[in-house]
Formats: sequence, C-alpha cells, structure tokens
Amino acid sequence: IKMRPLTEDETKLVFEKLYKFIGKNIKALIDRPDEPYCFRLQKNRVYYVRESMMKKATNVAREKLVALGTCIGKLTHTGKFRLTIGALDLLSQHAKYKIWVKPSAEMQFLYGNHVLKSGLGRITENTPAYTGVVVYSMSDIPLGFGVTSKSTNECRDMDPNGIVAFHQADAGEYLRAEDEI
Repeated sequence: IKMRPLTEDETKLVFEKLYKFIGKNIKALIDRPDEPYCFRLQKNRVYYVRESMMKKATNVAREKLVALGTCIGKLTHTGKFRLTIGALDLLSQHAKYKIWVKPSAEMQFLYGNHVLKSGLGRITENTPAYTGVVVYSMSDIPLGFGVTSKSTNECRDMDPNGIVAFHQADAGEYLRAEDEI
C-alpha cells in the first residue's frame, strides 16, 4: 500500500470539504510563502505534506513508511471525505467562521457533545447556517470544529438548550479514539 497523489475526484472532495471551513483561503494551503505543500493519500487517509519532506521520503522503503505529514481526513467507503481532528491546526489558521465557547461548556464539547446556546461565548458576525466553524475556548485555544445549525442572527433568539453548532471533531478524540487516529 503506497502513498500516492490524489486523483482529480479525490482532490475535488477534499477541497469542497475544506472550502466549507476556510473559504477562498484554500489557496494559502498549497501556495504557502515558506514552502509548497501537497496532499497525498495512503490507506484511505489524506495527508498534508511539505514537498521537501515528500522528496526525502523517497529514500524510505514503501513497506516501511507508516505515515508522512499531517493526517487531515479520510475517504470513507461510500466515497465521501471526512475531516479528522488532525485538520484542526490547518482549519484554525485559516478559518472563515469561528465560535467561542464559555469555560463551562468546554468540557462538554471536548467529550463530543454539540455546542448549545447556553455555552456559546461569541460567534463570528454574519455566520450562515450549516457552514463549517472552528470552535475555540474563550482564551482562543482551538478545541475542534463543527457545522453551525443556525445563522448568527437566529442564535440571538434561540432557546438556551438549542444547538448552535453540530460537533464534528474535537481535541478530546486524541484520547477517546487513539486506535483510529
């Protein structure tokens, strides 16, 4: 099982998913000022790799290469692309929309629960419904990411127990799902 470049269809799936979270900042992922990066696939997992690192890895036997770069997601058996917690660093650097949760709601989110209105600290202005958001603590530490259930304006008039953002991934997964990551 070798690491290979993504096909055109796979690249489209990855970019469509990333676009939901970072919008036009997607270009900044590939054309970085410091060094070019690329996406590679190995065992249905998509990796974000520095090109210089990838060239150096050609000296390692393919059977011995476990992983290279940062795993940002995986392709499912049904042909969809799912972002994993490894993408948090990339998403938080380029996020278009953000949600900050109150300290009392941090642990709930890190245990895999959705963000409720009662736990919402702040939200980026003009965030549309059903768009990707990065979830931060009030001290600007990225905790995970999800998808909004309501727009910024709809959140103002919500019931305190209403869901503001659906949970997709959080930093707690490093402990809960060690074997799968």
